[in-house]
Amino acid sequence: MAFIAGAIFLFMTSCSSHKKCGDTTAKKKYHSKRYNSALEERDALCDLSKQQVSNIASLNKDLADLKENYNVLNIKYNNLRQTSGSELNKLNEDLDKKQLRLRELESILRKQDSILMVLHNSVKNALLGFNPDELTVEMKNGKVYVSLSDKLLFKSGDATVEAKGKEALKKLADVLNKNSDVSIAIEGHTDNVPIKTAIYKDNWDLSAARATNVVRLLTDEYKMDAHRLTASGKGEYFPVADNTSVEGKAKNRRTEIVLSPKLDELMKLISLK
Repeated sequence: MAFIAGAIFLFMTSCSSHKKCGDTTAKKKYHSKRYNSALEERDALCDLSKQQVSNIASLNKDLADLKENYNVLNIKYNNLRQTSGSELNKLNEDLDKKQLRLRELESILRKQDSILMVLHNSVKNALLGFNPDELTVEMKNGKVYVSLSDKLLFKSGDATVEAKGKEALKKLADVLNKNSDVSIAIEGHTDNVPIKTAIYKDNWDLSAARATNVVRLLTDEYKMDAHRLTASGKGEYFPVADNTSVEGKAKNRRTEIVLSPKLDELMKLISLK
């Protein structure tokens, strides 16, 4: 027992003199190998403890940095989610409005197409008694074109509407008076053969006079609303056939009545933002 107590006393005394790990300067020859081995084991554990403390401190620093970065990113994420959600809601609202307008536009266009088709068929049926070389009725570019040859309406070089031409215009007026949502443009056309008379200076002058006389006939005799009609002379500048042939010239000498369903409702909708 005395030996064990002495050993403990020596170990405690030695430990008090070894304040730093790895400090083995106090080793003496009279110390036992077992004592020195215990010192070395203690120093190794001390070094390992220091390393662990250092590692833990480093990990704690990394953890603190990660927490800080996480908090920053989380704030950014929440802000972005709120902003994105608000923008997404606005985009959805805008999309809903555009889809509604699109459906309205499609509905109006279907209505216009329906009106156009009914108008085309009504006009064509009303003018069935005339030959194809006297007049034609066709639908193109969202309009109905009634093309009346000059031999149906006028004498050569003249702008006074002939009796058979009046008959055709009356039949057309009867249809158009029942379709008030249609605008009417009267266009006079000639071939490219120059003219100059005491009344008409050139083809442009003649084509304008013919268009104007047709408008007057429709409004004065057939009681069409003048606000619906316009008259214009196109002269020789809008041919539909080659002016180098007799047949081509005959096709170019014409009066076109262009019928357009009114697009007020459509244009109003398109103008909305």
